[in-house]
Amino acid sequence: MSNLYGDFNQKIDYVFKVVLIGDSAVGKSQLLARFARNEFNLDAKATIGVEFQTKTLVIDHKTVKAQIWDTAGQERYRAVTSAYYRGAVGAMLVYDMTKRQSFDHMVRWLEELRGHADKNIVIMLIGNKSDLGSLRAVPTEDAQEFAERENLCFMETSALEATNVETAFLTVLNDIYRIISKKTLAANDGASYVKSGSFKGTKIIVPGQEPNSGSKGGCCLSS
Repeated sequence: MSNLYGDFNQKIDYVFKVVLIGDSAVGKSQLLARFARNEFNLDAKATIGVEFQTKTLVIDHKTVKAQIWDTAGQERYRAVTSAYYRGAVGAMLVYDMTKRQSFDHMVRWLEELRGHADKNIVIMLIGNKSDLGSLRAVPTEDAQEFAERENLCFMETSALEATNVETAFLTVLNDIYRIISKKTLAANDGASYVKSGSFKGTKIIVPGQEPNSGSKGGCCLSS
């Protein structure tokens, strides 16, 4: 399966909404900027409310528009929760590997995600700021154990050095595509996935109830 960035003049076959979740200052916005625009801003300010970026790529000869949403991690913005998660088919739980508290909060963020998002959402745990290895406060083994227990993908990234950022996003997007392409082929019963002829306001919505969902093909699937 190839991953090539698409021509923006191409017809969009799918639009995938992916949300970034985690405490404030863990680097969610920097991960998004690195993936969407290959940028890193040392003077970046905290996100206010909700922002999103898009990137178009090709998966298995289909043109996919990734719509990546980023929200502030502060409590006062939590009122946006239900709207933020609505229609999301992927999520990235981000903590700062130099701040143990941000990792400990992953339990709460995951609980909130599973309380609002579809049960079939693709989830990846991200330990960001791997460039600050000497300040590590979260052993890789702790994160791996948590990811395995919760059936999540796990990857350590550095938005500053661009380490694993693209790989992490593409892993999530490929897993989403694999689920949706299988469901589209398997069931054309009115509850199957929306396929877009154009990307105007179109999202891929994972149905809440999936009979005979079968085995989980990817590593990032929610339990």
